[in-house]
Amino acid sequence: MNLSHLAAAMLSLALTAPAAAQPAAVTIYLSNFALGPKPIHLAAGQPVTLTFVNRSGSGHDFTAKKFFASSRIVAGSVADGEIDFTGHQTRTITLIPQRGTYDAHCSHFLHATMGMTDQIVVD
Repeated sequence: MNLSHLAAAMLSLALTAPAAAQPAAVTIYLSNFALGPKPIHLAAGQPVTLTFVNRSGSGHDFTAKKFFASSRIVAGSVADGEIDFTGHQTRTITLIPQRGTYDAHCSHFLHATMGMTDQIVVD
């Protein structure tokens, strides 16, 4: 194979090779006394970027200690199994979740009782 054929073959491979896979994206909304979507569905072992949007002017958190403890955090941070939000704040985290069903809630006083609960289902 001469040099021009080799170059053409390499260019063909480069053009047909798949691009690096981007993490899936899921948006989770927090508002006064609601979390959603319900439930949150994720794929086991697949990177996902979770974007948390606090639609409320009040502070909230997203607490899911077992979920975050079993996931591998790729980008972003979680402190003691929870992510805190000020009013109207948006935060992202990229992680690789493990199979299971996990509970999530806002740990602020009475917020879970008033409906700020959810479930994370990782298939």
